[in-house]
Amino acid sequence: MKISILYVRISSIDQRTDRQRVNEKDYDKVIEDKCSGSIPMFERPGGTELLKLIEKDLVKSISFWQIDRCGRDLRDIINFLHFTSKRKIPVHFISQGLSTLDEKGEENPVAKMVISILGVVSEIEKKLILERQREGIEIAKLQNRYTGRQKGSNEDPLRFLSKPKNKKATELLKRGYKNVEVSRITGIHVNTITKIKRIMLAMN
Repeated sequence: MKISILYVRISSIDQRTDRQRVNEKDYDKVIEDKCSGSIPMFERPGGTELLKLIEKDLVKSISFWQIDRCGRDLRDIINFLHFTSKRKIPVHFISQGLSTLDEKGEENPVAKMVISILGVVSEIEKKLILERQREGIEIAKLQNRYTGRQKGSNEDPLRFLSKPKNKKATELLKRGYKNVEVSRITGIHVNTITKIKRIMLAMN
Protein backbone atom coordinates (compact mmCIF):
# COMPACT_ATOMS: atom_id res chain seq x y z
CA MET A 1 0.00 0.00 0.00
CA LYS A 2 1.36 3.40 -1.01
CA ILE A 3 1.27 6.28 1.46
CA SER A 4 0.87 10.06 1.30
CA ILE A 5 3.67 11.97 2.99
CA LEU A 6 3.78 15.43 4.53
CA TYR A 7 7.34 16.75 4.61
CA VAL A 8 8.16 19.41 7.20
CA ARG A 9 11.41 21.37 7.48
CA ILE A 10 12.67 24.02 9.88
CA SER A 11 16.09 25.68 9.79
CA SER A 12 16.93 25.62 13.49
CA ILE A 13 15.98 23.53 16.49
CA ASP A 14 14.21 26.42 18.24
CA GLN A 15 11.73 27.01 15.39
CA ARG A 16 8.19 25.61 15.44
CA THR A 17 6.46 23.44 12.83
CA ASP A 18 2.81 24.20 13.78
CA ARG A 19 1.96 26.10 10.59
CA GLN A 20 3.34 23.35 8.37
CA ARG A 21 1.44 20.67 10.31
CA VAL A 22 -2.03 22.25 10.14
CA ASN A 23 -3.60 19.31 8.25
CA GLU A 24 -1.15 16.57 9.20
CA LYS A 25 -4.00 14.12 10.00
CA ASP A 26 -4.79 14.04 6.28
CA TYR A 27 -1.49 12.26 5.60
CA ASP A 28 -0.29 8.74 6.32
CA LYS A 29 3.16 9.83 7.46
CA VAL A 30 4.97 13.03 8.49
CA ILE A 31 8.71 13.36 7.86
CA GLU A 32 10.51 16.22 9.59
CA ASP A 33 13.95 17.72 9.08
CA LYS A 34 15.76 20.36 11.13
CA CYS A 35 18.38 21.68 8.76
CA SER A 36 19.24 24.40 6.27
CA GLY A 37 17.19 24.55 3.08
CA SER A 38 20.44 24.83 1.14
CA ILE A 39 21.11 21.12 1.80
CA PRO A 40 19.84 18.97 -1.12
CA MET A 41 16.71 17.01 -0.21
CA PHE A 42 18.18 13.51 -0.28
CA GLU A 43 21.23 14.54 1.77
CA ARG A 44 19.04 15.43 4.75
CA PRO A 45 18.20 12.79 7.41
CA GLY A 46 14.46 13.01 6.69
CA GLY A 47 15.16 13.28 2.97
CA THR A 48 17.18 10.06 3.14
CA GLU A 49 14.22 8.36 4.80
CA LEU A 50 11.95 9.69 2.05
CA LEU A 51 14.29 8.39 -0.66
CA LYS A 52 14.24 4.88 0.83
CA LEU A 53 10.43 4.89 0.76
CA ILE A 54 10.43 6.09 -2.86
CA GLU A 55 12.92 3.39 -3.88
CA LYS A 56 10.64 0.78 -2.30
CA ASP A 57 7.76 2.20 -4.38
CA LEU A 58 5.77 3.03 -1.24
CA VAL A 59 5.07 6.73 -1.87
CA LYS A 60 1.76 7.89 -3.35
CA SER A 61 2.31 11.65 -2.96
CA ILE A 62 4.53 14.20 -1.18
CA SER A 63 3.29 17.50 0.24
CA PHE A 64 5.14 20.59 1.46
CA TRP A 65 3.66 23.67 3.10
CA GLN A 66 5.47 25.83 0.56
CA ILE A 67 8.33 25.65 -1.93
CA ASP A 68 11.09 26.98 0.35
CA ARG A 69 10.48 23.99 2.65
CA CYS A 70 11.59 21.81 -0.25
CA GLY A 71 14.75 23.85 -0.76
CA ARG A 72 16.48 27.19 -1.11
CA ASP A 73 18.46 26.26 -4.21
CA LEU A 74 16.58 26.24 -7.52
CA ARG A 75 18.74 23.52 -9.05
CA ASP A 76 18.14 21.21 -6.06
CA ILE A 77 14.39 21.86 -6.18
CA ILE A 78 14.21 21.12 -9.91
CA ASN A 79 16.31 17.95 -9.53
CA PHE A 80 14.01 16.71 -6.77
CA LEU A 81 10.85 17.45 -8.77
CA HIS A 82 12.30 15.81 -11.89
CA PHE A 83 13.15 12.73 -9.81
CA THR A 84 9.61 12.45 -8.40
CA SER A 85 7.85 13.24 -11.69
CA LYS A 86 9.75 10.47 -13.48
CA ARG A 87 8.34 8.08 -10.87
CA LYS A 88 4.83 9.49 -11.25
CA ILE A 89 4.81 10.82 -7.67
CA PRO A 90 2.88 14.12 -7.46
CA VAL A 91 4.38 16.82 -5.26
CA HIS A 92 1.98 19.33 -3.73
CA PHE A 93 2.79 22.78 -2.34
CA ILE A 94 -0.12 23.45 -0.02
CA SER A 95 -0.08 27.21 0.60
CA GLN A 96 0.61 27.98 -3.05
CA GLY A 97 -2.00 25.52 -4.37
CA LEU A 98 0.41 23.89 -6.82
CA SER A 99 0.83 20.27 -7.91
CA THR A 100 3.55 18.94 -10.20
CA LEU A 101 1.31 16.30 -11.82
CA ASP A 102 -2.32 16.40 -12.92
CA GLU A 103 -4.92 13.71 -12.22
CA LYS A 104 -3.66 11.66 -15.20
CA GLY A 105 -0.11 11.66 -13.86
CA GLU A 106 1.11 14.10 -16.51
CA GLU A 107 3.35 17.09 -15.78
CA ASN A 108 1.48 20.32 -15.12
CA PRO A 109 3.30 22.89 -17.34
CA VAL A 110 1.76 25.94 -15.61
CA ALA A 111 2.71 24.64 -12.17
CA LYS A 112 6.19 23.82 -13.45
CA MET A 113 6.67 27.42 -14.61
CA VAL A 114 5.33 28.94 -11.38
CA ILE A 115 7.44 26.59 -9.24
CA SER A 116 10.56 27.64 -11.16
CA ILE A 117 9.77 31.31 -10.54
CA LEU A 118 9.06 30.74 -6.85
CA GLY A 119 12.25 28.69 -6.58
CA VAL A 120 14.21 31.72 -7.79
CA VAL A 121 12.36 33.89 -5.26
CA SER A 122 13.35 31.43 -2.52
CA GLU A 123 17.01 31.74 -3.55
CA ILE A 124 16.79 35.53 -3.52
CA GLU A 125 15.16 35.49 -0.07
CA LYS A 126 18.03 33.41 1.27
CA LYS A 127 20.59 35.86 -0.10
CA LEU A 128 18.67 38.84 1.30
CA ILE A 129 18.50 37.26 4.75
CA LEU A 130 22.28 36.76 4.76
CA GLU A 131 22.86 40.31 3.49
CA ARG A 132 20.60 41.79 6.18
CA GLN A 133 22.46 39.82 8.84
CA ARG A 134 25.81 41.13 7.62
CA GLU A 135 24.51 44.69 7.35
CA GLY A 136 23.02 44.50 10.84
CA ILE A 137 26.35 43.38 12.28
CA GLU A 138 28.25 46.15 10.47
CA ILE A 139 25.79 48.82 11.66
CA ALA A 140 26.00 47.50 15.22
CA LYS A 141 29.79 47.63 15.05
CA LEU A 142 29.73 51.25 13.84
CA GLN A 143 27.39 52.17 16.71
CA ASN A 144 29.48 50.18 19.23
CA ARG A 145 26.49 47.92 19.91
CA TYR A 146 27.89 44.68 18.52
CA THR A 147 27.97 42.07 21.27
CA GLY A 148 29.70 39.33 19.33
CA ARG A 149 32.71 37.69 20.89
CA GLN A 150 35.79 39.85 20.48
CA LYS A 151 38.76 38.43 18.62
CA GLY A 152 41.20 36.78 20.99
CA SER A 153 38.69 36.40 23.82
CA ASN A 154 37.89 33.01 25.36
CA GLU A 155 34.37 31.68 25.60
CA ASP A 156 33.40 29.36 28.41
CA PRO A 157 33.32 25.80 26.93
CA LEU A 158 30.09 24.80 28.70
CA ARG A 159 28.36 27.97 27.56
CA PHE A 160 29.62 27.38 24.02
CA LEU A 161 28.30 23.80 23.95
CA SER A 162 24.96 24.80 25.46
CA LYS A 163 24.02 27.01 22.51
CA PRO A 164 20.99 25.41 20.75
CA LYS A 165 22.72 24.50 17.48
CA ASN A 166 25.95 23.46 19.20
CA LYS A 167 23.99 21.31 21.63
CA LYS A 168 22.30 19.56 18.70
CA ALA A 169 25.70 19.08 17.03
CA THR A 170 27.08 17.58 20.26
CA GLU A 171 24.21 15.07 20.37
CA LEU A 172 24.80 14.04 16.76
CA LEU A 173 28.56 13.63 17.29
CA LYS A 174 27.90 11.41 20.31
CA ARG A 175 25.65 9.28 18.09
CA GLY A 176 28.51 8.72 15.67
CA TYR A 177 27.69 11.21 12.90
CA LYS A 178 30.66 12.50 10.89
CA ASN A 179 31.63 16.19 11.01
CA VAL A 180 30.38 16.84 7.47
CA GLU A 181 27.05 15.14 8.21
CA VAL A 182 26.57 17.18 11.39
CA SER A 183 27.40 20.35 9.47
CA ARG A 184 24.76 19.57 6.85
CA ILE A 185 22.08 18.76 9.43
CA THR A 186 22.68 21.75 11.74
CA GLY A 187 23.91 24.35 9.27
CA ILE A 188 27.04 24.91 11.39
CA HIS A 189 30.37 25.39 9.61
CA VAL A 190 32.64 22.32 9.62
CA ASN A 191 35.37 24.28 11.44
CA THR A 192 32.94 24.96 14.30
CA ILE A 193 32.00 21.26 14.39
CA THR A 194 35.71 20.45 14.72
CA LYS A 195 35.95 22.90 17.64
CA ILE A 196 32.91 21.32 19.32
CA LYS A 197 34.47 17.87 18.94
CA ARG A 198 37.78 19.13 20.38
CA ILE A 199 36.03 20.59 23.44
CA MET A 200 34.03 17.38 23.92
CA LEU A 201 37.24 15.32 23.92
CA ALA A 202 38.93 17.71 26.34
CA MET A 203 36.00 17.50 28.75
CA ASN A 204 35.86 13.68 28.73
